[in-house]
Amino acid sequence: MKNGHNNITLPSLIPIFIFTLNFLFLLPLKSQEERPLVIYPAPPAPTKIQYLRSYSTSIDFKKKQTAFNRFLFGTEESTPIIKPYGICTHGSKVYICDTGIKGLIISDLAEKTFQHFIPGGKGQLQLPINCDVDSEGNIYVADGNRKQVVIYDAELNYKDAISLKEDVKPTDVSVNDSKIWITALNDHKIYVYKKSDLSFLSSFPEGPDKSDGYLYQPANLFADNNLIYISDIGGCKVHMYDGQEKHLISFGEAGKAFGQFTRPKGICADKEGNIYVVDAAFENVQIFDPTGALLLYFGGTYNGPGGMWLPADVTIDYNNIDLFTEYVDPDFQLKHLIFVTNQYGPDKVSVYGFVDPLK
Repeated sequence: MKNGHNNITLPSLIPIFIFTLNFLFLLPLKSQEERPLVIYPAPPAPTKIQYLRSYSTSIDFKKKQTAFNRFLFGTEESTPIIKPYGICTHGSKVYICDTGIKGLIISDLAEKTFQHFIPGGKGQLQLPINCDVDSEGNIYVADGNRKQVVIYDAELNYKDAISLKEDVKPTDVSVNDSKIWITALNDHKIYVYKKSDLSFLSSFPEGPDKSDGYLYQPANLFADNNLIYISDIGGCKVHMYDGQEKHLISFGEAGKAFGQFTRPKGICADKEGNIYVVDAAFENVQIFDPTGALLLYFGGTYNGPGGMWLPADVTIDYNNIDLFTEYVDPDFQLKHLIFVTNQYGPDKVSVYGFVDPLK
C-alpha cells in the first residue's frame, strides 16, 4: 500500500486477463446473416407456412465453433452437400440421398452431427435416388443404376437387396409395418414386398388399361395409414390407392396453373391427410386436401431464402419441432416441419414450418 492506493502490478493482472480471454473465446461465433421473415401465402391471407432455415454444408448441421476452439484447432473444414435428391427422417436423424457422393448424408439434429455414408462391398451404391427408414432403423435405398432397393441395418451394415424385374429401375421406396412399396417408373407399376422376408407379394395396377389409376411414370410414393400416394411424372397426376391396392382417386393434369403439374416428384402427407407434392418445373410444393382440392403452395423459383432450385423431394417431421422453435416468428405456433431438397442452388435442404397464428 502506497499513498492510500493499491499497488497493482502486471503479474497480478495476468489471471484476470486469461479468464477474460477464455470467456470471450468460449462464446460461439455469431452469424452476420439476418434471417428474413419468409411466409406463405402472401398477406393479407393467413400465414400457413414459414421458411425457417436451410442446410448446405456439414457446418450447418453441427454446433457453432467457438472462437477459442478455432484459436486452438483452426477453422473447421466445411463438407458440402453436392446434389441431394430423396430425404426422410427417423427420430432426430435426417437421411439425405446425395447422388453427388453416391451415398447418403446422415445428420442427427439433436446431437448436431454430420456424416457421409458411402458403403462399399455388397452395399455399394451407384445412384441413390430415394430412401426410407422403418421403425427399427433399417434403411432402404432405391438405387436407379443398381436397379435394386438396397437395405442396411440401423448400424449401417449391409443386409440385403431387392431386385425388381429385369431392367426395371426403382425410383422410390416407402416402408410401413409389414410391407415395402417400390415405384417402377419405366414399368408403370408399384411393386409390393413382404417386409419380414422380402418376398414378392404383388404389383399394381394390372394390365394396360389407361383409365383412372393408370401409372404412366410413377416417380415417387408415400405409404401411410393404409393409403398409398403416388406422383405420376408421366401423367402429371397424383393417384391414391388403399392398402389393398384399390384405386381411390386421381387428381391433377398437365399445365402451368396452380393445381396442375409439369414435373411432379416428391410426395408425402401430414397427419390430417393433406398431400404435399413437389413440382420440379414449377419449383414449388403444392398442398392439397384429402380430396385433391388445392389448398396453397409455397416456394417458387429461387430468388433468396425460401425459394427452390430444382426441388426433388419433400418429407414431413413431427419429432423435431422443439429444435426449430427458435426460428419461428413469435406470432406463430409451429405444428410440424417440412423438409425439401434442392438439387442446385445455395440452399440444398430447406426447412419450412407449418404454422398457425397465435392470435
